[in-house]
Amino acid sequence: MKQRIPTFFALVALAAPAIAIDVPSVERGKELFTSTQLGTNGTSCASCHQDGKGLEGVGGYDDAQLGRTVNQCITKPLKGKTLDPASSDLKSLVMYLKTFEHSHHE
Repeated sequence: MKQRIPTFFALVALAAPAIAIDVPSVERGKELFTSTQLGTNGTSCASCHQDGKGLEGVGGYDDAQLGRTVNQCITKPLKGKTLDPASSDLKSLVMYLKTFEHSHHE
């Protein structure tokens, strides 16, 4: 019994970082927004939308609609592959984009 407890805690400790990565966050959305890795042409979302330019109306979109728009931008201007609508990366991008709506009303 004593040998199983340390093994259990070791497995929990190893699994914890993987779980944290899959949780959508504004911080991850910001990373993706500025990353050139979403596409193949060396540009990022921020290349066209520096400081949120053109994103002032995102609050009028529901998350699914905004996710579809993000994927259109990834596949067309960025020349990348769509993100899975259920992925934490797409959800993170949507969360981050919605911060621009709030920052323009202050």
